[in-house]
Amino acid sequence: MIQSYKQKPKLQDTYDTIIIGSGMGSLATAAILAKEGQKVLVLERHYTAGGFTHIFKRKGYEWDVGIHYIGELQRENSILRKLFHYVSNGELKWADMGDVYDKIIIGDKHYNFVKGVANFKAQLIEYFPDEEAAINTYVDLVFKAVKSSKNYYFSKVLSPIANKLVGGYLRKPFHKFSDKTTYEVLSSLTKNETLIKVLTGQYGDYGLAPKQSSFSMHASVARHYFDGGNFPIGGSSQIVKTIDPVIAASGGTILVSAEVNEVIIENNKAIGVSMKDGKTFYAKNIISNAGVMTTYNQLLPKVTVEKHQLNKQLQKIKRSVAHASLYIGLEGSPEELNIPKTNYWIYPEDADHDTCVERYLNDLSQPFPVVYLSFPCAKDPDFVNRYPGKSTIDIITLLPYEAFAEWSGTSWKKRGDTYEATKEKITQRLLDELYKQLPHLIGKVSYYELSTPLTTQHFVNYEEGEIYGLDHSPSRYRQQFLKPKTPIKNFYLTGQDIVTAGVGGALFSGVLTATAITGKNVLKRVM
Repeated sequence: MIQSYKQKPKLQDTYDTIIIGSGMGSLATAAILAKEGQKVLVLERHYTAGGFTHIFKRKGYEWDVGIHYIGELQRENSILRKLFHYVSNGELKWADMGDVYDKIIIGDKHYNFVKGVANFKAQLIEYFPDEEAAINTYVDLVFKAVKSSKNYYFSKVLSPIANKLVGGYLRKPFHKFSDKTTYEVLSSLTKNETLIKVLTGQYGDYGLAPKQSSFSMHASVARHYFDGGNFPIGGSSQIVKTIDPVIAASGGTILVSAEVNEVIIENNKAIGVSMKDGKTFYAKNIISNAGVMTTYNQLLPKVTVEKHQLNKQLQKIKRSVAHASLYIGLEGSPEELNIPKTNYWIYPEDADHDTCVERYLNDLSQPFPVVYLSFPCAKDPDFVNRYPGKSTIDIITLLPYEAFAEWSGTSWKKRGDTYEATKEKITQRLLDELYKQLPHLIGKVSYYELSTPLTTQHFVNYEEGEIYGLDHSPSRYRQQFLKPKTPIKNFYLTGQDIVTAGVGGALFSGVLTATAITGKNVLKRVM
C-alpha cells in the first residue's frame, strides 16, 4: 500500500517533478526545487524514507544505517553547512565529535586524526618526525585537489555548447589530480609505508584501497574531516524529518511503500512513472536517485536504453564495494560503559591496504582488511534522552557480494539456516575486534544483527549491494555522462553517482540537479 512519509496525503496525478528514491540526493534536490515553488513527489519503494540516512529500531534500540559522521559543519562559510541549513530551513542541528575524530589503529599502534589543520599536521609530525616536509606537502596537495574540483563539478551543468567551448578547460586542473591513484601521489612524497598507511586510514569512507582509488576522492574525504566530525542531534532520522516540511510547503509529498515500475517515455521525453501497483503519476521532470546502474538496467524502457546506447556507458564504470554492518545494542549508558565518540579504523599490520584487501578477497578467512567502529550513542547528545541506560555500536567491514550470491533471490529475514550460520561466523569475528579494542565491553552486549550485501540490495536497491554506488577510480572521473542531464528530454539523475561518495556528495548533487532543471544559480542562493 502506498502511503505518505507522515500522514494521508492528498495525492495528485500531476506534479512539477517526480523523484525516484528518497536518499540524500533526492531530499536535497526536492527541497531546493520546492524552494523554487515546485510541487515535488518523492517516491520510495521501502516503508521508510531516507535511503542511507534512514534508521531502524529493534528490541528497544535504534541504529543509523549510513550516517556515521559528517565533516565541514564547523566552518561558518562551508558549502555543506549552508546547504544543510538551506534544505532543512535551519532545523537540522549538529553535535561536534570532539578533538579526535578518527583513530587509525595498525596492529597495536594508535594514530589520532586531530581536528584543525595545524593540529592535524602537528600530531602527525609528532608520530613521524622525519616526515615533516612530506606531511606539509601532502596537506597542501589535498587543498589544491579539492579547490580544482569546484570547476569540474560546475562543468556537469553546462549546456552542450558551453561544454564544447570551456568544459575541457574547466576540468583540466582537476584531472591532474583525479587521473592519479592515491598511492601514486603519496609514494611520490614519502617512502615511509607506515605513514602512507596512516594517511589513507579513512579509505573505508569511499571503499577503494590506495592503489586503486583516485587521489581526488581521497583528497575530498581527507579535507572534509580536517575541521572535525559531526553527528546529527537526534540521530540521522532528523534529516528526513527536517526536510519533509520544506518539500510539503510547496505542496510536495514523500511517499513510502511506493515502488516505481518504469519511467514513461514518449518521443524521447520523460513524462511520468508507472508504479508497481498499476497507478501512474505524471510530471514535467523525472529524476532518478536510484543509482545510474539500477536506473539504466531496471527503470528505463529497454528500447530507450538501446537507442542511446546507455548500456555501453555502464561498461565504462564499476560498482563500488559491498560491506557488512554489525549493529550492536548494549546495556548501560555511553557514560557508564565509557564509550568513545572517536571512530576506530583497525588494520592488520603485516601488509599495505591493497595487499590486505586482495588477500581477504581471495580467502575470506584471512584477516579483515579494515574494521570500522562507530559509536552513535556517544556522538548524539540526545541519545541518552531517547534511550536511557542503553548504548549502540556499529562495526563495518568489506564483504564481497559474491560471498552471498547463492542466497540472492531469497527473501529478507527468510534466507535459511546456512545463511544465518555464515552471518554468525562473521559476527563473532567482528565482536572479537571490538573486544580487542574495548575489552571492558565483554558481557555487555544484549543484542546484535548483521547486515550483508543482500540487506543493502534489499533496502537500497543497489543490484550487488554496493555501498557507494560507483567505485572511485581515476577512470570514473573521466566519464562525462555522470551528470544530471541525460540524453532523454526532461529525465535527470541525482545522488552520489553524479558527484562523489557519501552524504556530502549526495547533498551537493541536489544543487547540480536543481541547477540543471531550473537553469538558475542555486548555489548562489544557498550561499
